[in-house]
Amino acid sequence: MKSQIGQGTQAVWAGEKAYLLGATQVPVVLSAAFGYRDMDEWLNVATGKAEGHIYTRNSNPTVAVFEEKVRLLEDAEAATSAASGMGIISSTLFALLASGSRVVSVKDTYGGTSAIFNEYMPKFRIDTVQCDTADHDQIEAEIAKGCNVLYLETPTNPMTKIIDIKRLSKVAHAHGAVVVVDNTTATPINQNPLQLGADVVVHSATKFLGGHADALGGVACGSKHLIDQVHHYREIHGAVLDPMSAYLLLRGMKTLDLRITRQNESALRIARFLESHPAVERVFYPGLESHPGHAIARQQMRGFGGVLSFMLKENSLDTVGQLISHLRFAHAAGNLGAGRMGETEMR
Repeated sequence: MKSQIGQGTQAVWAGEKAYLLGATQVPVVLSAAFGYRDMDEWLNVATGKAEGHIYTRNSNPTVAVFEEKVRLLEDAEAATSAASGMGIISSTLFALLASGSRVVSVKDTYGGTSAIFNEYMPKFRIDTVQCDTADHDQIEAEIAKGCNVLYLETPTNPMTKIIDIKRLSKVAHAHGAVVVVDNTTATPINQNPLQLGADVVVHSATKFLGGHADALGGVACGSKHLIDQVHHYREIHGAVLDPMSAYLLLRGMKTLDLRITRQNESALRIARFLESHPAVERVFYPGLESHPGHAIARQQMRGFGGVLSFMLKENSLDTVGQLISHLRFAHAAGNLGAGRMGETEMR
């Protein structure tokens, strides 16, 4: 059940409580291991009969606060984290799939995710089908042929294609599939895939959640049954989120609602400006009425996000390169979601 507390308040306070010596901020706990008075107390914690931590690869107090904050923002039963977005995506996929499994996805997933599908899944004899992203009929047809995991990303980066989460989740569940949605670009401020029927939502926390481009991290939220599987794979695989990174991500999330609200407004203003510019052929932003996924986006999103892309009428690498070199307040860098604009040149 969705909390009655506003998301702006949740971003600041969710998961936080009283701390050591009355500290008002989440302490950074850098201990690798945690000791107890005797073996009985240690065993109770190790077996889950009592609260506590055993080893930071399994869990850590600072990291746990970060996971809890995202869990509450996504209205999930459980959450677990990893050292990066790809760390949590790979942990989720390999925890939920096995040799002989079949995963249905789309062609516009993040490049690292596509590499898992194309380079690594075949090595484990996992069948992967990547459909045209906006072709819901094709996706449904592939699900009907057999599907263990349906993996979606919406809006996509950077073309901002929109996928109907509710529609495809219903079809996937009818065929016994688990639905995983990458919510990095939207963030829980703009979209909650679990409320639309998804089973697991993943984030590259490096991007909008952290918001300052100074810490790597990833997080997955969903039912306890599924997240326990992801957590177990991650703790054995070893891609643990560093406590200092968790602290930086927590600090960044305190302004999440403020940043996303302003980025929504700014992106829409920029998109409308570009759409009317004589040098621009086309703008890709779901907040524009001209966007092919605008109607779906309005149904499942509260805001349209801080990512947009556009095509120049003189669409050559030289022209794009000249444009990028003349931008004043942007980095030519492969990242997004920070307070300062970043951009990448599509080749």
